[in-house]
Amino acid sequence: MTSLLAGPQFTGSPIDRADHVRSDPARLAEVMVPSARLLKLDGLAPVMDEHNSLIWGALSEAPGDAELVFLGLRDGVAHVAMVPDKGSIDPAYAHRHSWAAMTLLQPDDLAIYGTARSLVDWHARHRFCAVCGSHSRPAKGGWQRDCVNEECGASHFPRTDPVAIMLVEHDGRLLLGRGLNFPERRYSALAGFVEPGESIEECVAREVLEESGIVVGDVRYIASQPWPFPSQLMLGCHGIAQNSDITRDETELADVRWFTHDEVRAAMAGDGEDAPFLAPPPQAIANFMLRWWLERG
Repeated sequence: MTSLLAGPQFTGSPIDRADHVRSDPARLAEVMVPSARLLKLDGLAPVMDEHNSLIWGALSEAPGDAELVFLGLRDGVAHVAMVPDKGSIDPAYAHRHSWAAMTLLQPDDLAIYGTARSLVDWHARHRFCAVCGSHSRPAKGGWQRDCVNEECGASHFPRTDPVAIMLVEHDGRLLLGRGLNFPERRYSALAGFVEPGESIEECVAREVLEESGIVVGDVRYIASQPWPFPSQLMLGCHGIAQNSDITRDETELADVRWFTHDEVRAAMAGDGEDAPFLAPPPQAIANFMLRWWLERG
């Protein structure tokens, strides 16, 4: 069956990252003109107009000493974001203003904002060299930071942390959990960071076993999504459970349980208080994955 699902949100940016420009200082200088477009941000939060679109100003509005990130080219025009004073390592639910704004942005704008947020947040939190402790400065249009200490000269690059997120199936049911900080009745796919020396498949099996006591096999990839809180790559997977008795990790989850196909469909339909649980929000890849599972029948 051919899927009619749109891809996960935060993907599909219309901006060309233009590596051939950002890696060439002369070409980069040519496009970083005063009329280049500067993304308006309130700290790390998006600033929107009355049509719920991102607001852009001119690069000339940025202070002369501002750290800038070259997002890329759109219609031949440079698009830029400015690094704020402070970054954040808080999870998505802690950014209520940003979260509310994201529900209103169109997919193109959401993808642009997600990229910009990840980059400027990384810069705000990495102003010092991790090797020698000296100051570092943006390079390659903001896609790199270089140590200013000539005896060190280390280069540092924006981090993307891989996270496996998985739908675990057993006899037509799905295993979903509720995190300790989740809103009441909110359930989602289990997830965890991929650790050093570990494949995606191994991460899926380990995380599910640790959090629920369920043994998982036949793991396969579904889709991925960049997640800018602060900068993760969500790797959506599906696996088959080899047992069904749950042993919950009480340090990670408030609850974990099996849900039937009908229960998942009712939750995704948003049947209010009558729904068996609150589904993940549309911005999250877990929402996409649940729709994918329902479409499969």
